[in-house]
Amino acid sequence: MASRTLTIPQLAAVMAGNGLEFYDFLIFGFFAVQIGAVFFPGQDSTASLLQTLAIFGVGFLTRPLGGAVIGPLGDRIGRKPAMLFCFGLMGFSILGMALTPSFASIGWAAPVLVVIFRLLQGFALGGEVGPATAFLMEAAPAEKRGLYVSLQFATQQSAILVAGLVGVVLSNLLTPDQLTQWGWRIAMLLGVAVVPFALTMRRTLPETLEVRANIARPRPTRAHAWLAAVTIAMLASATIATFTMNYMNIFATHTLGLSSSIAFGAVVVSGTCGVIFNPVGGWLSDRIGRKPVMTTASGLLCLVGIPCFMMMSHLRTPLALYAGTAVMSILLAFSLPSIMSSLSESLPQQMRSGGIGIVYAVAISIFGGTAQFVVAWLTAVSGSPLAPSWYMCGALMVGVCGMVLMRETAPVKQPG
Repeated sequence: MASRTLTIPQLAAVMAGNGLEFYDFLIFGFFAVQIGAVFFPGQDSTASLLQTLAIFGVGFLTRPLGGAVIGPLGDRIGRKPAMLFCFGLMGFSILGMALTPSFASIGWAAPVLVVIFRLLQGFALGGEVGPATAFLMEAAPAEKRGLYVSLQFATQQSAILVAGLVGVVLSNLLTPDQLTQWGWRIAMLLGVAVVPFALTMRRTLPETLEVRANIARPRPTRAHAWLAAVTIAMLASATIATFTMNYMNIFATHTLGLSSSIAFGAVVVSGTCGVIFNPVGGWLSDRIGRKPVMTTASGLLCLVGIPCFMMMSHLRTPLALYAGTAVMSILLAFSLPSIMSSLSESLPQQMRSGGIGIVYAVAISIFGGTAQFVVAWLTAVSGSPLAPSWYMCGALMVGVCGMVLMRETAPVKQPG
């Protein structure tokens, strides 16, 4: 096994690959309004948006399959080959989606191709999380596990930040019609362009998995089933909150009536807060424990969610939108690293990649894949701009209950 001490370029390789995968996966949702007009023309804007968000959710259907197939593979042959395979598959699928002709060109074959490429994206991303998280935790000194694991979420947020910046630039440079017809394709192809570079970086990584032929592979127990149930509750709440934040640009344009450039600014605000405060949350959990950080942050987010949406919907100004997004994004950023660190530290190494991948992918596929569709549907049915906050805060209440039941795993809290 290679040394577990990572150089800065090697750590950057994990972060860059993870960030690019999430950029490729999420950019579809950020341009849902424009993509809907290309693949579902001739319908009212709400129906087109709901159909596009349904396709966005399709990508989550194969995430549990990716977690179940590639996660355990990372436990058998190593974290590094599993991460390389996932990244290559993601690059292929996003290229295919960017080049898919419009409905006007090839009819119903266009949305069918988009669905296929979304399924491949989901499979790749579902397989990435397990080995990447296991790699970061195993490469970290015991007293910095929370910080290292937080880098995975920080790079996810950097992907949101970059996607938001790309959206802001394109929406300012292009007309609304150009943005709809081909501007979103440029956003996707920008992610494809850096795939070869990131693959080259990842090939330099060491391997953190200890492979020993004489060690029996652990079997899941009732304790592991309980851990999975509690963690799914925590991840479900965090996932719904995350995708509610990712919905802010659609909320700004479709519900508040703000321009696309202002709406993508909310994505930039959310991504910036995540990049900054995910590592702060991970660092803090290394010093005072996982439970105090995640329960406090999630509880506060539950309390301020509805007031933030009330402010944004009442004022309908860029400042209100950005302020509400920032407050909620900061609190969410504090809790995420603690949740994933707790799961990682609770699993033995020989089932860590698979366990993380499966549990995370199940929670994300069920609740993340439906979150934006649900909040859009709730908004349409209720006619209330507060609908996203109702769903988010209800989920957070369930998540906090799971966090209370979770045992403390941070080394700083362990005896001796």
